[in-house]
Amino acid sequence: MGLTTLANLIDGKLTAPTSGAYLDVYEPATGKVYARCPDSDARDVAVAVKTAEHAAPAWAALPASERARHLHRLADAIETRLDELAREESRDNGKPITLARKVDIPRAVANLRFFAEAITQWPGESHVDARAINFTLRQPLGVVGCISPWNLPLYLFTWKIAPALATGNTVVAKPSEITPFTAFRLAELAVDCGLPPGVLNIVHGLGPKVGQAIVEHPKIKALSFTGSTRTGAFIAEAAARQFKKVSLEMGGKNPAIVFADADLSDANLDTIVRSGFSNQGEICLCGSRLLIERSIYADFKRRYLDKVRALRVGDPEDTASDLGALVSQPHFEKVMGCIERAGAEGGKLLCGGNAVKPDGRCADGWFIAPTVLEGLPQDCATNREEIFGPVVTLIPFDSEDDAVAIANGTDYGLAASLWTRDLARAQRVAERIEFGIVWVNCWMLRDLRTPFGGVKHSGMGREGGVDALRFFTEPKNVCMAR
Repeated sequence: MGLTTLANLIDGKLTAPTSGAYLDVYEPATGKVYARCPDSDARDVAVAVKTAEHAAPAWAALPASERARHLHRLADAIETRLDELAREESRDNGKPITLARKVDIPRAVANLRFFAEAITQWPGESHVDARAINFTLRQPLGVVGCISPWNLPLYLFTWKIAPALATGNTVVAKPSEITPFTAFRLAELAVDCGLPPGVLNIVHGLGPKVGQAIVEHPKIKALSFTGSTRTGAFIAEAAARQFKKVSLEMGGKNPAIVFADADLSDANLDTIVRSGFSNQGEICLCGSRLLIERSIYADFKRRYLDKVRALRVGDPEDTASDLGALVSQPHFEKVMGCIERAGAEGGKLLCGGNAVKPDGRCADGWFIAPTVLEGLPQDCATNREEIFGPVVTLIPFDSEDDAVAIANGTDYGLAASLWTRDLARAQRVAERIEFGIVWVNCWMLRDLRTPFGGVKHSGMGREGGVDALRFFTEPKNVCMAR
């Protein structure tokens, strides 16, 4: 079978890159090239922006219900092809097909449906006194840029595109060049569904070429980005020079804090394990630092390790696999290097720490065993820097104040989970820890109406619900004298 050649979506057409050049796309489970992704550049972005500008007035003028109808059509098309897209997401990213089928593709559908409904229910604002009536218009910005990462490809791509389109903007979007396949499928579906040309443009390619061109283009009025803190800092600086709106969702070094009075049923312990290793730990919300009250540390560690050792690493196509392959060889090598560094910092390896070579077609894939370490100082690099792989450190604590200090002891502040029966304590700790999202006795329960984002080096701005609708619009107050 030959390689699949992907295309950009510009002005409602699937188009080749201006350069005529392509990038190799690897299947992480096999380490082999299976597709070619456009190696686009600023010329393709310029054409995409021009077509988006042309399409913007008509799209913005559509009633909200009509824009919602287009989003529902796209959601219907994804839902109809759920199994096919799950297979492609798994192949492209390395995640188990069961995860893609259960989480990634259904969430992409939910993103489109949620914002389709949200825009038709978004109330206006007015203020009345004896002198005047003030009302606030929420108007689309025009052309906006959406840049998404490789770990949850279609899930996060639609998370940005859906509110941007719902609020009447046209979009120039860049998926990760590492996992471009389902974004290409989304482009095909957008054409099939009759989305007006120029409303959604998808330009594939490298960050320094395509991403930078999107960030720096003067006609793009806002940027929504999910990715590394280093890239986010560049985007923030470049956008500030042009006074562009920016929403940045970046890295995390998230704590899961387990108090002695926690309900540690098998189901809850399974959730704590999942919070560290779901999607091979390649989720910005994963709890990579597991803080455990010292009085239960030994017993908790024993039960926790039993469950981690039972996780099955293998072919993503095998429904029995709990963990698949890491997304790329460079990322595999980075994570293995972080594990080696942890040992040099004095960490004791409790399980994992090794590459895994499954039998058969996956013998050359990029697999790592779920890895647990202990004995590392709080301020070491392993406990402060994001690894973004199947690596969890165990850290004992002695008191509530101790737990809060350890939790806050990084430059990141995206998400945390607390495990305790004492709800007064949960409220106290939730208020004191410096994170944008705090789960109590759960993990990854998402209500799309709630604000999503972090503090410190984890980001600025919020996505989700009304926050996303506000980000992609400009408020205008109209004051009418009585």
